[in-house]
Order: sequence, then structure tokens, then C-alpha cells
Amino acid sequence: MNQFDEREEWYEFNQETIDALLEDGSQPDAVYTVEYHLASDDFDILEKAAVDAFKAGFEVSDAEELMLDDGGTIFCFDAVVERKLDRAALDKDTDTLLKIADKHDVHYDGWGTYFMPQNGESALDD
Repeated sequence: MNQFDEREEWYEFNQETIDALLEDGSQPDAVYTVEYHLASDDFDILEKAAVDAFKAGFEVSDAEELMLDDGGTIFCFDAVVERKLDRAALDKDTDTLLKIADKHDVHYDGWGTYFMPQNGESALDD
């Protein structure tokens, strides 16, 4: 099974993440910096996936090398885009990046963003 076949699970993840942000009081209409995560144990292959992500309209972060708990090494980068918390747009991004991940045999690991406080509140306010 390729990763694209698991897209429905990622769509659920997208909705759960949107819901969690909004339930915590994040701004519903803000534009968020969304960072999609891709990884591989082969830097050269990951670099090709980064080029395709860039061609698809994403900003691409520099690859990072991380040490795993088992002593192995993995390389990762973020494909970054500015988005509102719009499920259809996030699902479309997910589809695009899952296809890129499958094409290059790299791992798609979802996305993250930062909490956007409402009404001038600080993200540190309790």
C-alpha cells in the first residue's frame, strides 16, 4: 500500500488538528504558517522530494539530520505554506505531498502550525 491510499486517515488528522486549535482558542480566520513534514534515511532521495515540493508551490526548509533513539540517522525537511484553517485546502496539500512522498519513497509525517491567540492575548497567557 502506498501512502496516498492512507489519505482518508490524514484527512481525519487534518480535521482533528483544526478542531484542537479552535477549541483551544486559536484565531479561526487567521492565516497560519503550516509546516508539512517529510523524512527519509537517504539525503539524495529526500532532496529530490524537496525539489518537487518546491515546484508544487511550497517553501522548502533546509534539510536537517536527526539521530534516532536506535542510533540511526534520518533526514527531514518541512514543506511550508501560508493557509487559513481550511480543511479543503489542507486536504489538497496533503494529497500533493503524499503523491510526492510516494514518488520518491520518503515518509510523509503530517503537519503542524503555531497557536494564534485571539484579541491580543499572548500564547503564554493561561
